[in-house]
Amino acid sequence: MKSFRLSLLVFLLLVGLPLGPAFADPSDDALAHFAADKFPETERGIDGLAASGAPMVVPVLQALGDGRLFVDPASRSVFFKDEAGKLRDARTGADAPADLSPAALKKVRLNNSVRSKLAAAGGSLDLLSPETVKRLAAARSILGSHNPADLPGVQAALAKEGDATVKDALVDARAAILATKADATPEQRIDAIDRLKLLGNQDALGLMTGLATISPDVAALEPVRAAARGAMDTINNRLALWRGVQNVWYGLSLGSVLLLAAIGLAITFGVMGIINMAHGEMVMLGAYTTYMVQEAIRTSAPGLFDYSLLIALPLAFMVSGLVGIGIERLVIRHLYGRPLETLLATWGISLILQQAVRTIFGANNRQVGAPAFMAGSFHLGGLEITTGRLSIILFTVMVFAALQLVLRATPFGLRMRAVTQNRRMASAMGISTGRIDALAFGLGSGIAGIAGVALSQIDNVSPNLGQGYIIDSFMVVVFGGVGNLWGTLVAALSLGIANKVLEPLAGAVLAKIAVLVFIILFIQKRPRGLFALKGRSVEA
Repeated sequence: MKSFRLSLLVFLLLVGLPLGPAFADPSDDALAHFAADKFPETERGIDGLAASGAPMVVPVLQALGDGRLFVDPASRSVFFKDEAGKLRDARTGADAPADLSPAALKKVRLNNSVRSKLAAAGGSLDLLSPETVKRLAAARSILGSHNPADLPGVQAALAKEGDATVKDALVDARAAILATKADATPEQRIDAIDRLKLLGNQDALGLMTGLATISPDVAALEPVRAAARGAMDTINNRLALWRGVQNVWYGLSLGSVLLLAAIGLAITFGVMGIINMAHGEMVMLGAYTTYMVQEAIRTSAPGLFDYSLLIALPLAFMVSGLVGIGIERLVIRHLYGRPLETLLATWGISLILQQAVRTIFGANNRQVGAPAFMAGSFHLGGLEITTGRLSIILFTVMVFAALQLVLRATPFGLRMRAVTQNRRMASAMGISTGRIDALAFGLGSGIAGIAGVALSQIDNVSPNLGQGYIIDSFMVVVFGGVGNLWGTLVAALSLGIANKVLEPLAGAVLAKIAVLVFIILFIQKRPRGLFALKGRSVEA
């Protein structure tokens, strides 16, 4: 008999018949809890499924929450109805047996405690989602909540995760749970603290702050408290460094806006010496052109909305440029050599343009939307970069490069530089200085219109839009050197960074005052700015 049993065992091994229980899947034991038809058992089933990581976890728990989970009392098997109403096996997802009567099934009951357990398991369900974005969001959510009940789900998801970013987030979430888990050993907590110290963000700092004061009367936890205090110092230093880098980034962003607003003024002021107080209104016209383009697209061709800014750019340049040429031909050319009258005349023109826009569009702000490619943000280390601001910086670089190309590589640019350096000699060489004045004023105004397209994405489009930038634009031009585009670039970025670095220390108003005082003192020493133009007329 003994030899017979041994032979039978060998035979079963050879043919590969299963020797264990029928429920080999880790989720089978969890499903058995649902068959007990008791609320505490149902809660255990939820925990078991979430920890198992089985493929059917998400549809089964969703069916439980929607009242679509059933038990066959005869076989104690669990089934669920999919969203189409078809009955499926909860273990495999296959169709239920054809001879199974739906009337014989019993619905798995819910109460408030079971619903709470389901809600708590929601993060664990997203950890098993096929979408990487959802898994990453779930891991970060668990990091913030650091609920010990999520630990089994995190462990199960970590064992299966293949994406490196999500895996790092899961490791951080597990560390956050272990660091605050009451029954974790001091060694586990210290290891978790070391991991969170590398994370180094505000979530980690909050956890360290709590751990630094945990159970002060328990001597065994002193190593944990000491490790948390050391991690706090490290994280605070790192956050201070990243705040400084973030302020520099904000400064670059502000500097790019100032450069866009000032670069056209640098051309008109440099070539003609005109203090154009209506320059801000050229910016405003570009912003309203963008608004009109988007309104036309919304009503006629909504599918082109993501291209609205590309369509608005040439139109804004033409509208502002033509208005600028008109102002120069009708008013400014009669006032050359009379700076006070020119200032008053352009100031009056700015008021006329503002009132005209109020009459046509009203005084209320107008909505200008952002295309899809300019929405959202991303992180680079501890630096948060918004796509819209990054797009404006890149756009500013392209405008500056294109303008340099026009001034350096075209006959018009050569003539304009000649007029800037020595107007009388240029006229003697046959250059029509009046024509160059008109085209230069149109070019500067057109670039201001392009600036309005960009500013419509970060500021309110209203009749007063340009007024917020005209003073800063003049400061940039004077500080950088009248008529020098490279000086305008350096000045815009310098003033932008200085403003944003000083704001956290002194406040926005005092920061602007400090920058203004610095420019006044600087101009006393260098009246021609950072980069003075060379030329007989200029030096005279």
